[in-house]
Amino acid sequence: MSSRTDAEVVIGGKVLTLSGYESAEYLQKIGNYINKKLTEYSSADSFRRQPADIQNILLQLNIADDFFKAKSQISLLEEELEAKEKELYDLKHELISVQIKLENLQKQAKELQLENTEQSKKIVRLETELKDK
Repeated sequence: MSSRTDAEVVIGGKVLTLSGYESAEYLQKIGNYINKKLTEYSSADSFRRQPADIQNILLQLNIADDFFKAKSQISLLEEELEAKEKELYDLKHELISVQIKLENLQKQAKELQLENTEQSKKIVRLETELKDK
């Protein structure tokens, strides 16, 4: 298991220590995301007029919304990836099937070419015999 990491971040003008098993860079990224959301919302007059508890709820709702949208996007991308993998699998099998047919047709063509050559020789031989008689 990874070692515990502490990182000091500034959120809402206050220095906080975040702890976790992720890297310090990741913890900074989380702190920056929260700080960005606070700054974004704090710039709206309608948000600033709300009591602190309502501001926190609105911020939490916005973050939850971002989370669920990202989760939904991941699900869509996973479904798309699964469909593409199935399509690739089907195409590979189709390619193998076509290659087998091609090999068989090439083999048949070679056999027919040999047969044609033998028949041509036979025709020449028979024509020669006919001329000789």
